Amino acid sequence: MPNISDQDSAIAFGPFRLFAKSRLLEKDGAPLHLGGRALDILIFLAERAGEVVDKRELIKRVWADVNVDEGSLRFHITTLRKALGDAGEGSRYVVNVPGRGYCFAAPLQRSETPERRPSPAVPAPHALPAQLAKMIGRDEAVERISAELAQHRFVTIVGPGGIGKTSVALAVAHGELQAFDGRVSFVDFGALTDARLVPGTIAAALGLTVNSDDPMPGLLTFLRSRRMLLVFDSCEHIIDELAPLAERMIREAGELHVLATSRESFRTEGERVHRLFPLDCPPQRDGLGIADILAYPASQLFVERIAESLGDFELSEEDAPLVADICRRLDGIALAIELAAGRVNAYGIAGTASLLDNRFSLLWRGRRTAIPRHQTLSAALAWSYDLLPPTESAALRALSVFVGPFTLEAALAVACSQGISESEAAEAISNLLSKSLIATSPAERRLRYRLLDTTRTFVGDKLVENGEATRVARAHAEYFRDFLRDIALKSTGMQTAGGFLPYADHLPNVRAALTWSFSDGGDRTIGVDLAASAAQFFLELTLLTECYRWTQQALDTGTMDNRQEMTLQAALGVSVMFTQGNTDAVRAAFTRSLKLARELGDLHWQLWLLRGLHIYLTRVGDFHGALGTGEQGESVARKLNDPAATLNVEWMLGVAHHLIGNQDKAVQFCQSAMLHNPGSQRLNIGHLGYDDRIVALVALARGLWLTGRPDRAIEAAEYTVREAELLEQPLTLGISLVWTIYVFLWVGDFANAEILIERLIDHSARHFLGPYHAVGIGQKGELMLRRGEVAAGIEHLRRSQATLYVTRHRIMTTVFATALAEGLAAQDLSEEALQTINEAIGQVPDHGESFDMPEMLRVKGEILARSGNPAEAESYLRRSLDLARRQCALGWELRGAISLGRIWQRAGKAGEARALLAPLVAQYQEGLQSRDLVAAKGLLNTLN
Repeated sequence: MPNISDQDSAIAFGPFRLFAKSRLLEKDGAPLHLGGRALDILIFLAERAGEVVDKRELIKRVWADVNVDEGSLRFHITTLRKALGDAGEGSRYVVNVPGRGYCFAAPLQRSETPERRPSPAVPAPHALPAQLAKMIGRDEAVERISAELAQHRFVTIVGPGGIGKTSVALAVAHGELQAFDGRVSFVDFGALTDARLVPGTIAAALGLTVNSDDPMPGLLTFLRSRRMLLVFDSCEHIIDELAPLAERMIREAGELHVLATSRESFRTEGERVHRLFPLDCPPQRDGLGIADILAYPASQLFVERIAESLGDFELSEEDAPLVADICRRLDGIALAIELAAGRVNAYGIAGTASLLDNRFSLLWRGRRTAIPRHQTLSAALAWSYDLLPPTESAALRALSVFVGPFTLEAALAVACSQGISESEAAEAISNLLSKSLIATSPAERRLRYRLLDTTRTFVGDKLVENGEATRVARAHAEYFRDFLRDIALKSTGMQTAGGFLPYADHLPNVRAALTWSFSDGGDRTIGVDLAASAAQFFLELTLLTECYRWTQQALDTGTMDNRQEMTLQAALGVSVMFTQGNTDAVRAAFTRSLKLARELGDLHWQLWLLRGLHIYLTRVGDFHGALGTGEQGESVARKLNDPAATLNVEWMLGVAHHLIGNQDKAVQFCQSAMLHNPGSQRLNIGHLGYDDRIVALVALARGLWLTGRPDRAIEAAEYTVREAELLEQPLTLGISLVWTIYVFLWVGDFANAEILIERLIDHSARHFLGPYHAVGIGQKGELMLRRGEVAAGIEHLRRSQATLYVTRHRIMTTVFATALAEGLAAQDLSEEALQTINEAIGQVPDHGESFDMPEMLRVKGEILARSGNPAEAESYLRRSLDLARRQCALGWELRGAISLGRIWQRAGKAGEARALLAPLVAQYQEGLQSRDLVAAKGLLNTLN
């Protein structure tokens, strides 16, 4: 039998008819769905009916482009037999000949099917292509378009290539057959290359005979007398000619309705545009299960098309996230998803996902019955690209340099690098948007644009082919260098001017610009300038590891000016300090940057850098050095004559006095600053990545507890965390959590302390704040000790200490060493406990002036008392009390009095213990249910 795929005939067998050329199988006159491979097998076996076809020959014919084994053949043979109703050994149509191959054994009848032409008087009923057996995710669109068509008469479905415009239009058209009494005709302009033939093409689709050079009068005469629906498909390439004709037809034929599909609108009177958006895709979020992912139409389409190809298919938990990722990366474009699903048979889902990184995905072939421009993604994109005038194609190629969303200003800057004027670029971008080659992306502040990933890949290749990639990449890098520099200049004062947070969606493009600048084909001069401009951007977004990478790379070039180096060194110091720890490199970076700021005479930068040195010195335990930087800041603030600068200095001094142990002064400085700035204004945090106001609020909350005001301390701590949350700045929030947790631990509110500790551990892990993560682990250990989980608490504290010693976080190592010593003593490990507390005390410089020295002395006294040395224990407890009084730290004094009172109680000195403790309890006017006050009052009761 000749190749039936080339014949306009039907092959009949049993209740079936096979139309090979149109790839259609009918059963009892109704279409029967059959997967592509199974249909290929049927057609080939029918061509060789009565012959045994070798398995290898069959595989070669059906899988010409893919290497498969006999298992795939057997699978599709089974699918075919199931569709034909064959059963096991009694197969009636497809027979397996063991060791040889397969044979189509049923008798065949060939019948010619002559072409039927519609009557010239009326359109043929059902003159429509078949619609998809099952369309996914478009029911709402079909319903809305049908309603719009009834109201407006002329509706255009607009969207990018492959999004499903034709499928939706056909679904609408089939649904309108009854409303129009079958008078629905489909006009496919896709193959039309001569726009002058548009009227004749419409007339031919209606079955009209054209006897003149101008078919329009006869066409209009025909349409005026009929209520009907015309579907114009693929209009974008002849839209200039078709638009006025469509407008005239709608105006003169009052019962005519037109439904069109195009990649751009007609822009005619009476047109209603329905923009068709991509299928909804699963969000990029952890924890989505199979049911969650399959709730999205893009995933449903992908899985449905796999099932059509493979037969029974069930999505696994392992593959479900990969399906979600594939759909997102293909932007929910129906054609792209179908093409990707067609690869699963050969490569599996994981393999298909990995292939998306390869530009060959643009060449994946789809359904054989698809129109040529929908056979591959490349063909679909080329169809639109080749229709563009030179200015628009040049602009589109330039836009491929963007990664993710971009603004109109950015697009104009990059497009103009193609040798076109700004007005030409603006018009080109507007036209590309109307032609669905640029998509809009929602944003809070302003409209953003983006290219779909498939479009970006296609035109990116064109950019390289045209030798334009370097020029455009340079313009892209220069734009973001200048953009970030301008934002930084607006934030030169101590008061913020909006900062970088509103521009976080530019991050992918900033990364791309830096990557190009420091690449072999890039421009390192631009890279250094861009890295300096981007440093504050990365810090404010708390991308500290990335900040370190680019600042270090820029500094390594050695080609920057003083201002650039000042900025880069400052950013390097902050990023290293909060990710790697308090190394000598941090001090060196801040010191060098401060020296350059003084040489440049930049007072604002001098104050910012003194802030950086201040927090570094507090972290390494040099509290007097931190006080010194605050005093230097006073001198700079006087020269600036800027109230915001004065506030910064007051906060620096308040924090330093708190850590040294001058609690009254600390509270005075912090409260004074709060009175001058109650929180209505944010200070500039971009240069150093955190807000000093939050650091000062932390010191205030802690100082309030230490000076005997527990309730106000809790209020201040809660307020501090809320304020830090409002800043949406991860580093600042991390600082607030680290230090306010202690207020809750000191008061004895373990439930809220636990909540904040777990939050700190999670927050620091998500934002790569390594030292703070170690702090969270240590604080969890402290909480365990307070709850009696001593062994677990000790283990957590040791883990924390191991990290913090390496990162030189001395302020926390002494705090945790004190807690660890208490835990060891509770385990009767008195010798190790004593050694641990002695080491902690020895780490405090400046003659022991530290906010927590009274507590360390108290703990040592407790350990000595447990070891049977009451006299020595009493000596350390008296020292603790004396130092607490000098520091105005009533909280530490009360704790010391409780410890000493218990020793005196055991020694029979109840009166002395009562005389020591009662006046301290009487000083408290609030926080009467806090842990230490309850303990003190309980002890007093026993003493009485």
